[in-house]
Amino acid sequence: MTRQLLTGNGAAAWAARLAKVDYVPAFPITPQTEIIETLSAWFDNGEIPGRMTTLESEQSMITAAGAAAITGVRVFTATSSQGLLYGMEMLYTVAGWRAPFVMINVSRGLSAPLTLEPDHNDILAARDSGFLQIHCATCQEVLDSTLIAYRLAEHEKVRLPVIVNQDGFYLSFTREPVEIPDPALAARFVGQFDPENTQLRASAPTSQAVAVLGGSPYSYFRYELHLAAQQALDVYDEVAAEFAEQFGRDYSAIESYRIDDAEFAFVMMGCFATKAKEAVDRLRDIGWRIGLVRPRLLRPFPEQALHDALADKKAIAIIDQNISMGKGGVLHTEVASALYGAKAAPLLTSYIGGLGGRDISQEELFEIANQLKQAVEKGSAPPPRLLYTAGELREMRKLQAIAHVERQELKLGEESDNDQGEGND
Repeated sequence: MTRQLLTGNGAAAWAARLAKVDYVPAFPITPQTEIIETLSAWFDNGEIPGRMTTLESEQSMITAAGAAAITGVRVFTATSSQGLLYGMEMLYTVAGWRAPFVMINVSRGLSAPLTLEPDHNDILAARDSGFLQIHCATCQEVLDSTLIAYRLAEHEKVRLPVIVNQDGFYLSFTREPVEIPDPALAARFVGQFDPENTQLRASAPTSQAVAVLGGSPYSYFRYELHLAAQQALDVYDEVAAEFAEQFGRDYSAIESYRIDDAEFAFVMMGCFATKAKEAVDRLRDIGWRIGLVRPRLLRPFPEQALHDALADKKAIAIIDQNISMGKGGVLHTEVASALYGAKAAPLLTSYIGGLGGRDISQEELFEIANQLKQAVEKGSAPPPRLLYTAGELREMRKLQAIAHVERQELKLGEESDNDQGEGND
């Protein structure tokens, strides 16, 4: 085992290398491109076997990944943001094929307007596709979760593709110390891909195509996919426990931080949850009984684990780095469903922050904690809110107005110069 300073992208590339992937169909998109560049250099230098192919779009890339997986080879690919949405049709298709492979998504906010910074609307748009989802908070977790994802995807009870999600820039381009497992130990953990009957051989041609189906058989096929995703909960727990035993790092379906005796809790996904840990520690120092719960799995949804961790709390702040237009935070809705019907269910408060990579400050987290306490005293939760204050909005409008005036003055100055030049002629 060695330790290196790696970006999240570098960690993802190392995970693919350690998993001994056979085939990497690729299409570059910021901020995912470094993953593909790193793997490409290794392939070109002969450091790893296998083959990499650059496709003409994300849709064809995902098609190629699914098609290769059902021939019995181990497949890895990666995308981000608009690319994930461009391939959305094929997400549903290859999941329906039960094609087991792993795809990294480097989350980035969606257009319009355009941004290069992260939030979770891209990955949550794929929530219902049939892909399983693992969400990471550190570069180490990116590497380890990708190894776990291969075991999950290829398990005989599952046979579904898996997305491992990391936040763009905050993880993808940030270097952290990452433990790289010994290649032999990693290969032994991941194991050989046993395709069972999901393989194609020219010497024994067998059609694996699916005809156009009516409602009854279609319903059966879709429900079988749903049951496989549900079975992935138990499989994930087994694989994560085995990983912890071999490598000493625990990746249970939810991360619980100082939650056992907590009266209040933050609930978040992704790397901003590490900031919430710091806020928890500082609030604990002044006597607050508060903790953090972070779902690693979003699909399958660890409903019972979330219920067990949160049902006895007084109030919970669910902080979404996404927004479902016309409804609100996706994670808030999901957690509310897990806690519905619980005896003395906690008050749930909803906050939306970090859109387009906007920072969530410690001060905001402290204020959220204070609002939790006030909600318990009042016996009612405040309305959902965006972590963007009216004062900030006013300041932004002032800046926009100043910029508009400056542009107008510059334009008038240029016109005046042109008029004087014409007069001189």
